[in-house]
Amino acid sequence: MLGPGNDQAAREALNAWPGGLQVGGGIKDTNAKEWIDAGAERVIITSFLFPSGSFSLQRLQSVLVALDDDPKKLVIDLSCRRVGEGWKVAMDRWQTITEFEINKENIAMLEPYCSEFLIHAADAEGLQAGIDEKLVEYLASICTIPVTYAGGGRNLEDLELVQKISGGKVDLTIGSALDIFGGKGVTFGECCRWNESRTG
Repeated sequence: MLGPGNDQAAREALNAWPGGLQVGGGIKDTNAKEWIDAGAERVIITSFLFPSGSFSLQRLQSVLVALDDDPKKLVIDLSCRRVGEGWKVAMDRWQTITEFEINKENIAMLEPYCSEFLIHAADAEGLQAGIDEKLVEYLASICTIPVTYAGGGRNLEDLELVQKISGGKVDLTIGSALDIFGGKGVTFGECCRWNESRTG
């Protein structure tokens, strides 16, 4: 949760749609189960896994234990920045770059612990200048569980592009370009209709 009043707002939303929403922000082993019990479908975790900028498998395992060893209740946020020819996880509002690389070995190590990855391309986030196509393609090639990508999405064409270049393995979330967030690129209704047309 990011600031005063957010806990209460999140609880109200979960009460309105139990089992339909995911919660992230400040999630750790001591409160993860509390949010599931409050009605969250899943909790999203990132910073807790990187104390002092270094990945802690022990912390990840402790979160899973708190969630009754059920990876279906956990989403791991691996938001990242480009470093050289690859990407490394970034934290603290994407200002601190960790040594944890987005690569096949690390993804394979994490997959048994969660049901999905959430990955913001921090270099593209909020710019509405297009997605990081190379990152989307790479994620599709190394991940075997669902992946949601965010960063640079502007319109329905970007939804189509992510679908095409990932072979349907990566989902796109659109933020600041969406009308309900003050954007002009695409409406919430258009996105819903696009999604419904593909899910039957």
